[in-house]
Amino acid sequence: MINDDLKRLGALLKDKRQQLALSIKEAENSTSIRTGYLEAIEEGCIDKFISAVYAQGFIRQYASFLGFDVERLVREIPGAFSSSPEKHDFAYGIGTLEMRGSMGGGVKWLPNLIWAAVAAAVLVVAWYIIRFFDII
Repeated sequence: MINDDLKRLGALLKDKRQQLALSIKEAENSTSIRTGYLEAIEEGCIDKFISAVYAQGFIRQYASFLGFDVERLVREIPGAFSSSPEKHDFAYGIGTLEMRGSMGGGVKWLPNLIWAAVAAAVLVVAWYIIRFFDII
C-alpha cells in the first residue's frame, strides 16, 4: 500500500537524518525544502503537498541529500514514488511568487550607470589636478 510505503520511507529518512545528527532546520537550510514538507515526508503524510510531482521531487532531493542512492530506493520502495491519482487543488505556498512586470524590473541598469558616471568624474578630476600641478 502506498501509505505504508511512504511511512516506511519517511522513517528511513528520519533515522538517517538523526544518525547524521542533523536537525530538521539544518536539512531545510541545505535542501531549501521547507520544514513542514520535510516533516511531512518523514511522517509519510504526502497529502500536505500541492501535488504528487512536488512530493516526489522533494523526496528524491531529501533522500539524495541524506546520502541515499535514490534509484535504489525507487526499486526497493516503489509505492513511495508512484504518482497519486488524486487531483490536488492548486494553492499558493511552495515558493515565492515573482512579481511580473514590476516597476523595479527595468531599473537594474541604473546603479551601473551611476558607478560609471562616478568613475568618469573621478578620472576627469584627476586629469585636471595633474594638469594644474604639472605632475606629468
